[in-house]
Amino acid sequence: MNFFLTEEQKAVRRLARDFAEKEIMPIVAEDDHTHRFQREIILKMAGQGFFGAAFPEKYGGSNIGFVAHAIIVEEISRAESSLRHFFNMQALTCPLTILNWGTEKQREKYVQKLIRCELFGANAMTEPNAGSDVASIQTTAIEDGDSFVINGSKMWISNAPIMDAGVVYVKTDPRIVPKHKGISCFIVEKEMAGLTRKEIKDKLGHHCAPTGELIFENCMVPRDNLVGELGQGFKIAMNALDYGRISVAAGAVGVAQACIDESIRYCNEREAFGKKIGEFQMNQQKIADMIAGTEASRILLYKAAFLADKNVRNTLESTIAKHVASETCVRAARFAVEIFGGYGYSEEYPVARLYRDAILYQTGEGSSNITSMIIALDGLGWKRVRVDY
Repeated sequence: MNFFLTEEQKAVRRLARDFAEKEIMPIVAEDDHTHRFQREIILKMAGQGFFGAAFPEKYGGSNIGFVAHAIIVEEISRAESSLRHFFNMQALTCPLTILNWGTEKQREKYVQKLIRCELFGANAMTEPNAGSDVASIQTTAIEDGDSFVINGSKMWISNAPIMDAGVVYVKTDPRIVPKHKGISCFIVEKEMAGLTRKEIKDKLGHHCAPTGELIFENCMVPRDNLVGELGQGFKIAMNALDYGRISVAAGAVGVAQACIDESIRYCNEREAFGKKIGEFQMNQQKIADMIAGTEASRILLYKAAFLADKNVRNTLESTIAKHVASETCVRAARFAVEIFGGYGYSEEYPVARLYRDAILYQTGEGSSNITSMIIALDGLGWKRVRVDY
């Protein structure tokens, strides 16, 4: 067991941190205030190879691994959490799903363009009436010759307003029991007739992350765009979530670390009752809790990513990492606001943004209720997801 980062991973961390400090931090406050999405920043990140860490060189990646991916995500999210979701749409859920389950023709057409952001991706799973209960999705795809006709809608889809191509999960056999066996996965493109994209503008946080709705009205999709086999969609979706939770956990660790950074800075500056507020034991307790929780989350994250690098199924480990990191992130944000007092409620300081952004981590890639259930059912022995290694 080795807890030391490799020299390559350290170099990646320096590169990502330097990029975040120079390119993101100077503009994050204004971008958040104006809800401005900056395509140029994403293209610069792609130019640095940030989205290709876990991909083979054959498809435009650097093949330095999932741990490296997690390190990059943490550093970027530490600067601006809105940018975190691109590490799924341009890496671990959209293009990686095509890499893992698609045909060679699909890989060659989409993967490299997605991780280089020549195409913007999406992972369309959630619906207005089906979030955590993926098996209950209602969007259908009916076979029609060499095509499938999709009808329905997807909600809260990252990148929906700017999507060029993405994976969408639909019911190809609504009558089959159990119902999850009737789900299939397709690649859709924005130019396809019958596909409408709508932006969701009023959000609590992540103001710079394009989010929206995909509406399918007799949208004709070629059979060649089927990912995997008919009826395999639920399995593909769950596999995508295993990888996606690495990005989400890393983003949560980044936000938690930002809360620590801001709280320590303020504790060493602000004075009350004739001394630095960091000298008060109640604030020290908060700082200690934030640091310990964040470090524990980071270790769980690295374990899940390490297993992914070894091609070992990490359903339980990625779920635990996401669960602990998201809860730690929200608690750290709350403590940061408390340490800042009245100023924590003001947009003058970044902790207000961090608090708003932190809440999403309890929902993305499986709510805290769902991750608790997965962990508990495995522990009780009723639904095992762990593997021996």
